[in-house]
Amino acid sequence: MIHIAIVEDESLYLEQLLDHIETYKKESGQEIKVSTFRDGEDIVEKYKAGYDIILMDIQMRFMDGMTAAEKIRQMDQEVIIMFITNMSQYAVRGYEVDALYYILKPVHYFDFSQKLGRAIGRMKKREEHYIAIPVADGIQKIEVSTIYYIESQGHDLIYTTSNGEYKSKGRLSDLESTLEGYGFFRGNKGYLINMNHVEGMRKDNCLIGGMLIPVSRLRKSKFLEALAQYMSEVIK
Repeated sequence: MIHIAIVEDESLYLEQLLDHIETYKKESGQEIKVSTFRDGEDIVEKYKAGYDIILMDIQMRFMDGMTAAEKIRQMDQEVIIMFITNMSQYAVRGYEVDALYYILKPVHYFDFSQKLGRAIGRMKKREEHYIAIPVADGIQKIEVSTIYYIESQGHDLIYTTSNGEYKSKGRLSDLESTLEGYGFFRGNKGYLINMNHVEGMRKDNCLIGGMLIPVSRLRKSKFLEALAQYMSEVIK
């Protein structure tokens, strides 16, 4: 079952979103549970990482949606956040909290259903995809979505993830085809980069988790094309 949280202080739009979700459930056959909150402060207080998708208004009385999203991201890196707003100028800040979509008010069902469907598809695609790698004391299973990048150092591979670093024997070229379908791109001969975690570009480097990862000149054009394509799918 998919668990969606709606954070909306205006009753009109709250009812509209509930109606749209009910219609979507009937059309898609998806099992969806909905929890509602009337302010960003309400969802942040005692937050538990149990939601799959959060539909977040931006303008609210006590805690605005952007501040709430920033606080939620500190506790939950996986939940999909979609902003419901009439203020599209927040798109840049939304990228900082990994917002998937902006849906403009008034919310039209067709646009809403298309973006909700894509969000659910993305959620399911990244669920329970693991790779098992040999480490010094045995085997380590790593969830693919947690990998920031993989660095080749001689005959070793260094996996930098949200849970720390892992060192394993192997070749980057073998992993490239395995991870191609999960948003990974070869930045240069020494790095395989998860595009889901790229925060931006700084000259010939991409920024991931505060680290600058070099992108070769030969690959930069294709890397930027791949990044632009990914970003166009994330924020529309």
